[in-house]
Amino acid sequence: MSRRPPLGQHFLRDPKVLTQIVDALAPAPGDVVLEIGAGPGALTVVLAPRVQRVIAIERDRRLAKDCGLRIADCGLGNVDVVEGDALKLDWHALIESTPTNPQSAIRNPQSAIANPQFKVVGNIPYAITSPLIDQALTPPLPERIVFLVQREVADRLAARPGSRAYGALSVGVQATCRVERLFGVPARAFHPAPRVASALVRLMPRPDPLVAPAELRAFRAFVTACFTRRRKQLRNVVMAATGRPAATVLAGLAQLGLDPAARPETLAPATFVRLWRW
Repeated sequence: MSRRPPLGQHFLRDPKVLTQIVDALAPAPGDVVLEIGAGPGALTVVLAPRVQRVIAIERDRRLAKDCGLRIADCGLGNVDVVEGDALKLDWHALIESTPTNPQSAIRNPQSAIANPQFKVVGNIPYAITSPLIDQALTPPLPERIVFLVQREVADRLAARPGSRAYGALSVGVQATCRVERLFGVPARAFHPAPRVASALVRLMPRPDPLVAPAELRAFRAFVTACFTRRRKQLRNVVMAATGRPAATVLAGLAQLGLDPAARPETLAPATFVRLWRW
């Protein structure tokens, strides 16, 4: 009887899907790529021949060892397997670290030379999707992010105003990125098969983000407060979120050209930014 993978992981095995994920990253020979949740290295060995360097993070010690052995067996000298929790590691320190040692596939991360340009990819654990997206969007931002996530999360990330899936996550991410929901991935592509459907998303940091990095936490808190009352009228939502009296809020909404009877779920990210700045 086979052992169930630790940490509730589901490993992608379909060669076609693995190649599609790498293609979505648009890899170039000079790229440095941070892979989140490398597992036994199935995606790593498809990605590594197409880029300059891969830093593969894996939390589970046994899997990190298996990944390192697989990398060595494939003769790939441009991969560092880093054993650790992706939510606790300093991703930018890893990116700036010394180029990989071809004689050792597993190492302990230590900062050295600078190389800030990078991309991020991963089949990420569904239970920590939002924190990992937050980590990926911590400046300095990568050139692009490609994540395999639960289908419902992909729908929320890419949702448009007025749709059922549109919410605080949609607004918070779309304020800094262009979001593309690329395609769905069936459960049979994984081992063991998960009980939920999956989808691939690509996040492209905007050259002109709607909010500055230093403002993002406060902006997201405001948007989240608004969406806790998503079915309420905008004037009541803003009054509750800001503590301002009705007359002040109505005057502000009129100044912004916003309907006080509108619902938060109908506002585009740029409109939320205008409202928040007011």
